Amino acid sequence: MQTQLSEQFGATAAGSEAERIIRSCVHCGFCTATCPTYQLLGDELDGPRGRIYLIKQMLEGNEVSRKTQGHLDRCLTCRACETTCPSGVEYGRLVDIGRAESERRVVRPLNQRLARRLLMAVIPYKARFGLLLRIGQAVRPLLPMKLRRAIPIATAPPIWPAVRHSRTMVALGGCVQPALAPTIDAALARVLNGIGISLLQTPDSGCCGAVSHHLSAEARTLAFARRNIDAWWPAIEAGAEAVVVTASGCGVVVKEYGHLLRDDPDYAAKAARVAELARDPVEVLLAEREAVVARFRLAQPVAVAFHSPCTLQHGQKLPGRVESLLRECGYQLTEVADPHLCCGSAGTYSLTQPTLSRQLRSNKLAALEAGKPVIIATANIGCLSHLQGGTDTPVTHWIEMFDRNLNAI
Repeated sequence: MQTQLSEQFGATAAGSEAERIIRSCVHCGFCTATCPTYQLLGDELDGPRGRIYLIKQMLEGNEVSRKTQGHLDRCLTCRACETTCPSGVEYGRLVDIGRAESERRVVRPLNQRLARRLLMAVIPYKARFGLLLRIGQAVRPLLPMKLRRAIPIATAPPIWPAVRHSRTMVALGGCVQPALAPTIDAALARVLNGIGISLLQTPDSGCCGAVSHHLSAEARTLAFARRNIDAWWPAIEAGAEAVVVTASGCGVVVKEYGHLLRDDPDYAAKAARVAELARDPVEVLLAEREAVVARFRLAQPVAVAFHSPCTLQHGQKLPGRVESLLRECGYQLTEVADPHLCCGSAGTYSLTQPTLSRQLRSNKLAALEAGKPVIIATANIGCLSHLQGGTDTPVTHWIEMFDRNLNAI
């Protein structure tokens, strides 16, 4: 696709990157077949090809309206289009550039500005989010069923094994996950401990920056990234083999730290190193496949429906890895139609686009529950919470199933 970016924007690093990405698009339209919002809305401008055209117009200096911003807002950034694209168009990065430019040029209505500021002031901070969650848990019995499903029951502090192995890895402190599901990271620590690896807690690390990134607040995103790098760096210098992130949505952002901080002279090299060391739990366990299968294989099969988050299969490019490991360890995976489609969680999407998000969740749950699983497993806290809000079938992180099997041995 030919471009003529405005002189002002074309001279910037973002402009050069956007131009390269736009020119790689041949406008074939294969992406529309796998775009969740295009499937729901049937509007070309709510599919990747149409959004690329809108971004192109904007960066060429044409007027930007709330209509353009609305079409970009409705994008899930699921990146299913990237998996489908025969030309390798880096759509996710392009839409980030387009959103940032639209934020600069279009003033949002007051209610949207206030809502976005509130999200950024609460969600990335685990103490603030945790306090609100505890209030919600206290009044949970009084809430309607739909709200009750979305608020997990308070659990006892999880048991984290002592550091006793020479092989070490570090964990992300996180923001909402320590409050919503504190058992997930502790489960990973116990599973890794069972195969001779100690997972180190890093209390000074926190939000990966994804929330700010979703809302085009790039300065905040970079600040969170720098804080995490500082928190992990002593352990990395001491020989930690990996930074393991149990939330795939956070993992995809941590793996992009090198790109996000490429122009920061103080952090570029460290960020690149952290991105190189970032791992999803399935990458770690597959590297130790023989020991994992020997330790965690089930005696009796369990019917599980696995929801592969977009950030795992399209963002981190790890499709089928968890499913393969689960099968090897004796889990019976039920058939799930259209596994490439988003569940509608998508970071802050379920809060900023609730109607579309609920439609996508209903479709996803219908696909997941068609095989009558006893449990739904996933790999991202956002997907887990979102899906659980729409079903009575238990939804869990897949690493917790391995942990329960470990405890049963």
